[in-house]
Amino acid sequence: MVATTPFHERLSTLNDQHLYTHWQGHLSALRYSHAPKHEYFAVRNSVGIFDTSPLFKYRVSGPDAERFLSRVLVRNIAILGPGRAAYTLWCDDRGYVMEDGVLFRHGDDDFLLTSARPALAWLRRHSDGLKLDLVDVSEEFGMLAVQGPRSRTVLGALTDVVNQLGYFDLATDQIAGGEVTVSRTGYTGDLGFELTVPREKCLDVLDAVLAAGQGHGLRPFGEIALNMLRIEAGLPLVDVEWTDSTLAWNDEQRVTPTELGMGWMLKGVREGTRRFVGSGSIRRELEEGTSRWATTGIVLDWQDWNRLHRDAGLFPVKDEVPLSWESWLRDDDGEQIGYATSFMYSPALQRHIGIARVRPDLAEPGTTVHMETTILHATETVRAQTAPLPFFNPERKAAKP
Repeated sequence: MVATTPFHERLSTLNDQHLYTHWQGHLSALRYSHAPKHEYFAVRNSVGIFDTSPLFKYRVSGPDAERFLSRVLVRNIAILGPGRAAYTLWCDDRGYVMEDGVLFRHGDDDFLLTSARPALAWLRRHSDGLKLDLVDVSEEFGMLAVQGPRSRTVLGALTDVVNQLGYFDLATDQIAGGEVTVSRTGYTGDLGFELTVPREKCLDVLDAVLAAGQGHGLRPFGEIALNMLRIEAGLPLVDVEWTDSTLAWNDEQRVTPTELGMGWMLKGVREGTRRFVGSGSIRRELEEGTSRWATTGIVLDWQDWNRLHRDAGLFPVKDEVPLSWESWLRDDDGEQIGYATSFMYSPALQRHIGIARVRPDLAEPGTTVHMETTILHATETVRAQTAPLPFFNPERKAAKP
């Protein structure tokens, strides 16, 4: 039987499409209205809410909690103080990425780790001999993302905490009678917050957020809009930008943190001052320069795109819904030199953009590549250039309160 989230009872009444996908055994809305673009613009121009409750949530506590997390996570946990959160990855023994998540540090020995896929068994295998408690608390909490330029204004009517939080800070406060963790985090590349709410208080907190959002254009958004937002933000998605290494059939489906564009997490690995699962293989990759790919943004040449369509007697396609397949990238001689993992037309930027992997020697911003596309049943190529990520990075996202 498919489960529903603690917010579903209320959010389902706002969904006039009733189109859902399955996210780890839970119903997750694809869209709430006939046009995901409307939901997307709610986030970019005002405020939107997204139900992230299907994320797995693992509480790690005890005297060896920090030592354990430093052993299994790619991010340097030792420099993460209480009241802070951090995006991180974890890898297999060969240094290939398994999953990603956000680690919330509530105290010296008290952490909460989220994951899009189950990771409890793997985490427990690496906890032997350590003094800690590792508990799956996924069903005890709902999570609600409140995202967009008006998110602070809306939540500020419920708690003053949001007026004090810096980027990736967190704090606990009372909202609608429940003790809620508020973090300045999100997956949209915009100003935003996430609420971790005890299950029994989820509807009360959601009702309070909906009431506070009246007059601010608040609306719920589904997975299609979220996918658009995260591509603009240059954020990778499991099963799209990479495959969990434990589920991949071969190494072509696997990536290292460097190949995924997350090399910034690896400070201290080359020097050997940090060791975690897979760090030895990652260190050799860095020392020997054996990365197969580099992650980059790509921006299509709009004039070339328009010409190809008009020469075929067609209107140029500007579809904001991301493609669900990879697109090959070629060099000037027609040799394949990479592939786009995500591709869409950005309504805010009014350009075709994508997240791609190319040979490391071709990742310099401004490098010309050619992306394959299909027009009237024939394969064509359109010019594009590599570009830095993220595409959309407003000052408000990380600005001081």
